[in-house]
Amino acid sequence: MEGSMKAVVKTQPGPGAEMKEVEIPKPGPNQVLVKVKTTSICGSDYHIYSWNKWAENNVNIPQIMGHELAGDVVEVGENVSLVKVGDFVSAETHIICGHCYQCKTGQYHICVNTKILGVHTDGVFADYAVVDASNIWKNDSSILPEYASIQEPLGNAIDTIRAGNVSAKNILITGAGPAGLLSIPVAKAFGASQVIVSEPNDYRRELSKEIGADHVINPIEESLEDLVNDTTGGIGVDFVAEMSGNPTAISQGLKQITPGGSMAILGLPAEEVKLDLTEDLIFKGVNLIGITGREMFKTWYIARRLLKENMIDLEPIITHRFPLEDFNKGMELMKSGNCGKIILLP
Repeated sequence: MEGSMKAVVKTQPGPGAEMKEVEIPKPGPNQVLVKVKTTSICGSDYHIYSWNKWAENNVNIPQIMGHELAGDVVEVGENVSLVKVGDFVSAETHIICGHCYQCKTGQYHICVNTKILGVHTDGVFADYAVVDASNIWKNDSSILPEYASIQEPLGNAIDTIRAGNVSAKNILITGAGPAGLLSIPVAKAFGASQVIVSEPNDYRRELSKEIGADHVINPIEESLEDLVNDTTGGIGVDFVAEMSGNPTAISQGLKQITPGGSMAILGLPAEEVKLDLTEDLIFKGVNLIGITGREMFKTWYIARRLLKENMIDLEPIITHRFPLEDFNKGMELMKSGNCGKIILLP
């Protein structure tokens, strides 16, 4: 396909990005070209926009931002046979090597040579995007494009909650950013008994209640320990889903776990985390689990079933919709924390 398109491009170091006219990319032999219907802002997109240390170390500029999408295939490479023009698709964003020890033993989600769509390659904040055919996920036609574009972060929430085997268990979610918010209906769908959410932002606490959290607390102003003791009969929670990356939240969360319980950590701390491993982990026999991305492609099948069977409702979590040209408004909302999931519409 010839011509130009609009795209959000990180053009230089420092905060911000630009809307630019660029050439429509051409798919390689093993790639497809997707007409983007909807895309959504991830925390990592905001990190690139604000240009934190992680972004500085991972992103080569200039580069098109974004990695969460839903759209239609409009062109396929010459070697592509399993994806065709007209398919309604999303994308697994971890681009794996296929030959390292982890890949060869079926642990694709922790491939040591992973590259990420929109981080290490041009992304999807654009009219069109090129995606490796092996990373394409064919969507069920019954799923709305806006929901389909959120399946990638929904997978983060699914893998985090699955790690706790939460059926009939009391759980604590620390951090109600977009991933934490998505974890609430996932936990309920998986049969969690009580879902406690710890979140200092007023907007996101209220949203957590609307989505279905049983108890919500501001850990800065109230005692998380008292709430957990009151709601669990002094036992403590069986599982903590750590979604914030905040060192204090990680430490507080570990202290609320009943002996023999577990914590899964998706949040990425930007600084050193100090823990009392002897008292809070070792002597309590706590299982600590790191979560990266999604299990490829197991988590995508779970997301499809949850959405297709209406087992979760994503509508309350999508708090804002903007034209792609207004991406700056979405980024400012991400900075404020007064939002759930933000959709951009090319």
